[in-house]
Amino acid sequence: MHVHILGICGSFMGGIAAIAKSLGHTVTGSDTNVYPPMSTQLEGLGITLTEGYDTAQFEPQPDIVIIGNAMSRGNPAVEYVLDRNLPYTSGPQWLLENLLNDRWVIALSGTHGKTTTSSMVAWILEFAGLNPGFLIGGVPENFGVSARIGDSPFFVIEADEYDSAFFDKRSKFVHYRPKTLVINNLEFDHADIFADLAAIQTQFHHLVRMVPQSGLIVSPADNAAISQTLDRGCWSQQQFLGKQWQANLINPDGSVFEVIRDGVKVGEVHWALLGQHNVDNGMMALAAAHHAGVQIGDAIAGLSQFKNVKRRMELKGIVNDISLYDDFAHHPTAIATTLDGLRNKVGQQRIIAILEPRSNTMKMGIHKDTLAQSWQQADEVLLYEPPAMNWSLKDAASTSLTPASVLASTQAIIEQVVKTVRPGDHVLVMSNGGFEGIHQRLLEALEQTRQQETI
Repeated sequence: MHVHILGICGSFMGGIAAIAKSLGHTVTGSDTNVYPPMSTQLEGLGITLTEGYDTAQFEPQPDIVIIGNAMSRGNPAVEYVLDRNLPYTSGPQWLLENLLNDRWVIALSGTHGKTTTSSMVAWILEFAGLNPGFLIGGVPENFGVSARIGDSPFFVIEADEYDSAFFDKRSKFVHYRPKTLVINNLEFDHADIFADLAAIQTQFHHLVRMVPQSGLIVSPADNAAISQTLDRGCWSQQQFLGKQWQANLINPDGSVFEVIRDGVKVGEVHWALLGQHNVDNGMMALAAAHHAGVQIGDAIAGLSQFKNVKRRMELKGIVNDISLYDDFAHHPTAIATTLDGLRNKVGQQRIIAILEPRSNTMKMGIHKDTLAQSWQQADEVLLYEPPAMNWSLKDAASTSLTPASVLASTQAIIEQVVKTVRPGDHVLVMSNGGFEGIHQRLLEALEQTRQQETI
């Protein structure tokens, strides 16, 4: 079968492409962002890519068109598909019909931590010899790829609440029909498609209704939004972080913690990750993997060997004893927990935080009243204000107890960092996009300054 994918270079759709190719289909696709690393990864799989949405890409005519949720009416390729009545579907629906129907699906959902927790579960199952399939919205270091079929009953998937396609406004995850479901947390986000938290809770309620009676739902015991959602109806087994599963930090930065199961210590995790949020993610992963049949001791041993996902507190380089990190945080809660983890690691050493408010929700100003509070663990904050903002970051900066500056370009941010940074400092860049290559540009600028100082 010839499968053609519109919007193929996104992390989810790229994973769909890899899976379709592994299933033996001929796969082609198009996007406006056809560049490495995704373009290289897809071309390496033998997938022909088209830059843009010219209708010539439909020759020869595909058997099915998978339309990504970034595609909208008015797009020439979309209009071509509709006018000629070509068979089309969404990525989540195609995945259900072609792969998930006969799998034990382990779905990891929530506002934060989906990618990391999915990667943890996939790795624990791999460590236990179960060779799971997976589709993750990032690249787990333990695997080096974001998706694969696997050859066991288990399939691990990052269960995103974002919509499925322009013709299907249900959340992606309602197509996955999990047997094991993790709900990490639940906050208001994605204000471009959800009116309020209640609208998101309704989508999660639909997801909960699909978990079988023999299935398991794992969630934190103290999250009111999740509790309200589950109170609307739950017909499955439940376990809770804070009740059946507990963690006891041995190191304050979260790098070592005890695992408590039903009040009994069952082991310790020693790993390279930091922060209470990652400890919580790890505990959820242990519970999910245990439900799939992994012995607790094996799950803990596997988790201890977990390597974090790219762009999750990823150390990009050290120049002149100045450490530069890249993190995906783009919501006040994620910003706060990321900074808290780094603060617990570095103690009193200076942290310079750089933030690009790139998400639609952030640009709309939904979080403007809580944003300043989220970065108070930093010593200095540099904010990039893009042209498309509906409000001014200066409003948030003016209420910050931590010195915060608003800058109009990445180059201005780089110059400011080079001017103020000193050996022993930690520079943390937070964005859910490429941020104009600021990470490498910063490292190069710091290296150039170091060389000039040694002359």
